[in-house]
Amino acid sequence: MTPPTPATTPAAPDVVAPGLTGTSSTAPAHGTDLSVAVLAGGLSHERDVSLRSGRRVAEALRAAGVDVRLHDVDADLLGFLRTTRPDVVWPLLHGAGGEDGSLRDVLELAGVPYVGTGPRASRAAWDKPIAKERLQQAGLTTPEWLTLPQELFRDLGAAAVLDAVVERFGLPVVVKPTRGGSALGVTRVQRREDLARAMVDCFAYGGSALIEQAVDGIEVAVSVIDSPTGPTALPPVEIVVDGTYDYDARYNAGRVEYFAPARLDDHVARQVATDAVAAHRALDLRHLSRTDMIVRPDGAPTVLEVNVAPGMTETSLFPQAVVAAGHDVPALYRSIAEQALTSVRR
Repeated sequence: MTPPTPATTPAAPDVVAPGLTGTSSTAPAHGTDLSVAVLAGGLSHERDVSLRSGRRVAEALRAAGVDVRLHDVDADLLGFLRTTRPDVVWPLLHGAGGEDGSLRDVLELAGVPYVGTGPRASRAAWDKPIAKERLQQAGLTTPEWLTLPQELFRDLGAAAVLDAVVERFGLPVVVKPTRGGSALGVTRVQRREDLARAMVDCFAYGGSALIEQAVDGIEVAVSVIDSPTGPTALPPVEIVVDGTYDYDARYNAGRVEYFAPARLDDHVARQVATDAVAAHRALDLRHLSRTDMIVRPDGAPTVLEVNVAPGMTETSLFPQAVVAAGHDVPALYRSIAEQALTSVRR
């Protein structure tokens, strides 16, 4: 996908809503032909990451000549949309509300074009067990798993259930909330005696846990963007982390080394790209997505999960993939916003 040449008309200063402070010092001084409302913040556990993503996307769009306004997701949102009437909304909420389809339902109710996947497909991708079933139906490999609601886990007796888990899957296993992102509540468990604690940590972020077999190998993230010829994979980004790729490692520099593009053989790189596009299609995603995978020692990829609202912070994987592909970040982000507007007009 070749991004359009950035517009030369500068953008107007943005209006900063509660929770979104600070503007770019290079914000242009007069109007443009495209206005985008970037929504960030919200009240999920991932609020801080969302705010950082929102600011980064706003800066990039502004650099591409877009009139950008930042707004939190609060009681003023619908009034703000009615008053400002942006051409496109770019929701950058991570976690519940932003990725579970509910905010997108509201945007459709308001009749506002927006960047990203629709409500129904967002709900399916947000629910990890449902998403894994659809990925398997599409012929993709994903680690074996089971789902345990907190009530059932308690009623059946924690010790007996965990013994059965270890007997079935062996160790290590990964425990994670069935819904959520940014590795919050996620634990890789190496020892049986640590499994109960991992379950407690998981239930702090949701009422149901997904336990899956751990897969060893090279961790990569493959971003996908829609182009005129269909979904297109960007170069994979390899993640090398000291310890676990947890929340702190993801959003604070120093613990992770990234390679963009990933250090993969050509045929493996082609396969992870093919699988990411297949996942994008299997879950009926739109405009952009990111698929997280492990490349096993034999070169076969295993899909861990798919994200409908990839992080856009300074350490996030999607922007790194955009740069690795040779795209100009502001121009590509503008083209994504234009695509959202064009698809509605069609």
